[in-house]
Amino acid sequence: MRIYVGNLSFNTGEAELQQLFATMGTVESVRLIRDQATGRSRGFGFVEMTNDQEANAACRSLNEQDFEGRRLTVNEAKPQERSGGGGGYSRGGGFGGGKQKREARW
Repeated sequence: MRIYVGNLSFNTGEAELQQLFATMGTVESVRLIRDQATGRSRGFGFVEMTNDQEANAACRSLNEQDFEGRRLTVNEAKPQERSGGGGGYSRGGGFGGGKQKREARW
């Protein structure tokens, strides 16, 4: 199960997060999200635990708990929803299609 962990101190590293969740069960992986330009933590990350029961217990126990001076947000990670529409526009392909539609209407 993948767990979202938010409101982390910018000084928290993967090792500290690993240790925190290891008290609740077997941790498969830890990934902090970092700013691409600076490499600095963005204050959230993801923990994967091998056992769903342990992961659910970790969510219940660690949510809103103080950790390194911050009150954590801990819950099951949900897949990110992608915004719809405009798919072709990002590649510039939609522009020509619009012109053809206008010509067809005239």
